[in-house]
Amino acid sequence: MKAVAEARDRTAFADLYAHFAPRIKAYMMKRGCDAAGAEELTQMCLVAVWEKAALYRQDKASAATWIFTIARNLHLDTIRKAGRPEPDPNDPFFVPDADKPPDDQIAESQRAARLRTAMAALSADQQEVLHLSFYEEMSHGDIAETLGLPLGTVKSRLRLAFRRIRNDLRETR
Repeated sequence: MKAVAEARDRTAFADLYAHFAPRIKAYMMKRGCDAAGAEELTQMCLVAVWEKAALYRQDKASAATWIFTIARNLHLDTIRKAGRPEPDPNDPFFVPDADKPPDDQIAESQRAARLRTAMAALSADQQEVLHLSFYEEMSHGDIAETLGLPLGTVKSRLRLAFRRIRNDLRETR
């Protein structure tokens, strides 16, 4: 992928094409395309790969992930352009839920307050690990690397934090 992106190497692209074309076509057929449509989308995808190769960032995703994301997006664009019927706004799926009764709203608010109190009682280390895990959506390995801690320490802090929160919430029932 690097040779295609940096040097516009046609031989490298031919190798990339030979590897990915059958896989992309099979992917498109699994998504419901007929053979001709899958072939057309495969061609469009690989043309986009050639044209956008300079935008590929190895540190963000593997080449396969990047290429299949382009394929998926092209397929979705094709479906949208095909003039599929618009969703029915009266479909129950699209109708918003009714407002919760006041007593349910109060109970939910009280549960949220108890959870905030329980989280505030955690050590700063445990709060930091929870924040990175749930608000920053970092993996345990990324948290360990960011904080310069062993992976086991990160997992222990999370486990202890959960146990403490669970115990605090049981006591306040």
